[in-house]
Amino acid sequence: MLIGRDKEQSILLNLLNKQESQFCVIYGRRRVGKTYLIRQTFQNNFLFSHTGVANGNKSTQLKEFYLSLLRYGLPKQHSRPSDWSEAFMSLLSLIEQTPTNEKKVIFLDELSWLDAKQSGFVSALEHFWNGYLSAREDVVLITCCSSTTWIINNIINNTGGLYNRVTEQINLQPFSLSACQEYVKASNLELSAKDIAEAYMIMGGIPYYWSFLRKGESLAQNVDRLFFYENATFKNEFNALYASIFKRPENYISIVKALGSKRYGMKRDEILKTAKLSNNAVFKRTLIELEQSGFIRSYNSFGKPKNNLIYQLIDNFTLFYLQFIQENKSHEANFWSYNIDSPIYYNWAGLAFERLCLWHIPQIKAALGISGVYAECSAWHQKTNNSNKGIQIDLIIDRKDGIINLCEMKYSNHEYAITQDYNNWMIERKEIFRKYSKTTKSIHLTMVTSFGLKRNTYWNSIQSEVKLEDLFK
Repeated sequence: MLIGRDKEQSILLNLLNKQESQFCVIYGRRRVGKTYLIRQTFQNNFLFSHTGVANGNKSTQLKEFYLSLLRYGLPKQHSRPSDWSEAFMSLLSLIEQTPTNEKKVIFLDELSWLDAKQSGFVSALEHFWNGYLSAREDVVLITCCSSTTWIINNIINNTGGLYNRVTEQINLQPFSLSACQEYVKASNLELSAKDIAEAYMIMGGIPYYWSFLRKGESLAQNVDRLFFYENATFKNEFNALYASIFKRPENYISIVKALGSKRYGMKRDEILKTAKLSNNAVFKRTLIELEQSGFIRSYNSFGKPKNNLIYQLIDNFTLFYLQFIQENKSHEANFWSYNIDSPIYYNWAGLAFERLCLWHIPQIKAALGISGVYAECSAWHQKTNNSNKGIQIDLIIDRKDGIINLCEMKYSNHEYAITQDYNNWMIERKEIFRKYSKTTKSIHLTMVTSFGLKRNTYWNSIQSEVKLEDLFK
């Protein structure tokens, strides 16, 4: 059952119609469904398929590759390869024993694991493609890997023999709310739109996590079983997740824990101080890799120089783990069910809804009717001073048509009623923003809520509104 991947599936199937051999790279966060997409698209109809061995050395990788070759029909007179050049020559023999008028799909999964220390894997792959496959017209080579940084640096941005050799690349993104809703329906799960949104706020759009939801259980029961039971499915997922992507995960975990302690994110110096790390090339690379892997984002505060980046943790699963699993001292198996109407829940939901909105900016733009308008999205923070309160605006949509949307995200179980005090604060905040940003554009106060705004006296202060249902489109 392949859900929410129509575009990506079309790209993959179109590779079969190309006259030349194709080199396709698929990357994305671990558990996002890369392998499942490939296997479902081609119905496991591969000339050859192999998956690297986690933490395997060169000898182990070559042994398992050879066993896969035998399984796919390589004659046993071929001896076990001693290096990757020999391994790829054996694969070439397998290709050549198949009629040349057939498209031959080769799938190499977890490519970074195949590249064990001092293995020579990348250089051998370069020669295999340049010397043999690129000269043919009948091969589709599909490579995949959970280490986004490895595949970007070693394959996509390769400056050696693989420079500009990739013919197609797919950055597989997490599901949107719409795809999650489609998955829920196909799985016969009875979850409301609010339930789906809250599940997204906990697990993000990671299909693997959604696959553990059970029929006949409420969302709260599912969350307790997956996160809070004694042997909960995801209790140890956090450490396993980072260890499976990054060879030395300690610094990566230190950074995400530091960022998890501050809602709006941190500048570089703040991260260094909080995480107690050294300011060096390793730290710079770690930040880049966390962003490439989809765990954090970097953004510029509105009107600030491009080198004044703020880093923010945006991975919903990581944030939920840090707040409720790592810090949960009660060891209560039904923790989520007990706290579903408590201040703990409402404080979490308000912040998690903001992140949900940041994951669905295209849907917000569509609801505002500005999908075709060029716009830049950012955030803005003004510290408290003698004349003004400190303010934070999480989403600013700066449009080419002369309008800036100042977006305020509010999550509730009913229509949100703007009070007089809140209305005054929003107007004051708009004027503070106008004063310090020095913008001459029209400023539209925009509300993004779960169930819309109550039509009261202060509703008219809002220029536009977006509802949770709009994020499902």
